[in-house]
Amino acid sequence: MKWKDLTYLIKSDRIVLLTALLLGFLFILMVYLTTEGFDHSTAIVGDTVSVSSLRHNPRYPHRYYRVPVASARLFDFDPNTADSTQLLALGLRPWQVRNIYKYRAKGGIYRRPTDFACLYGLTRKDFLRLLPHIKISSDYLPAVTLAEPMPAFKQDTLKYPRKIQQLERVDLNKADTTQLRHVPGIGSYFARQIVNYRRHLGGFHSIQQLREIEDFPEKSLSYFILPDDDVTRINVNTATLSQLSRHPYITYTQARDIVDYRRLRGPIHSLGDLRLLKSFTPQALSRVEPYLKY
Repeated sequence: MKWKDLTYLIKSDRIVLLTALLLGFLFILMVYLTTEGFDHSTAIVGDTVSVSSLRHNPRYPHRYYRVPVASARLFDFDPNTADSTQLLALGLRPWQVRNIYKYRAKGGIYRRPTDFACLYGLTRKDFLRLLPHIKISSDYLPAVTLAEPMPAFKQDTLKYPRKIQQLERVDLNKADTTQLRHVPGIGSYFARQIVNYRRHLGGFHSIQQLREIEDFPEKSLSYFILPDDDVTRINVNTATLSQLSRHPYITYTQARDIVDYRRLRGPIHSLGDLRLLKSFTPQALSRVEPYLKY
């Protein structure tokens, strides 16, 4: 657009155009003046100060002070009782000292020097430096250490008892479980089975009765003897129904028949009276006869 063309514009358009040109000129002048008075060295120094202040900003927790390792003193200490002054003098950080205090406040105990290695943030180098100086008081050892040691048992008297020789014998009605375990083929299980069955029977009257124990080892029979007829007999005329039926050789039906016989016919005088009862077979009478009295 040529300047002479401005004369053809209406008055309002000329005012708008001149105002825009004036504002543009003022903006350029302001930018120039601002750039002219700016000191670049001041800006660089300002940035340096900002970075420096950021590095030393106390808001960063990892900038806690620490005693340099070169100036740290080494001395014997108990981590269960050492105070903060001692721990800091050893070169530990304040937050590590606080962790030790929190651990102890919750009931934690360092029982062995190696337990101190679990301290959060403790490096391997620092731990190895402190390890020779960690001394745990005996007061913090488990109370079980005061207990007397259990007496040592010989192998052949506890888990592996000495077995008797071929010519040795064991009294079947008098031996306890310990003595029974010395018999070849008899361990803890069969020793208990023998004692329990002997108690229910009232004693053994024959070695062959051991065969009535399930899976009893045949080879063990020859090691037993019965020198005396030492069995407990049941009085069929005074024993109750419960007492009679508890015997291994008397069933509940047989016990009830005995009680009914006594009630209806009176006392039982011999094995012949029991033969009258249908529940007693000849074989049953033969088994129970050694355990009855009249």
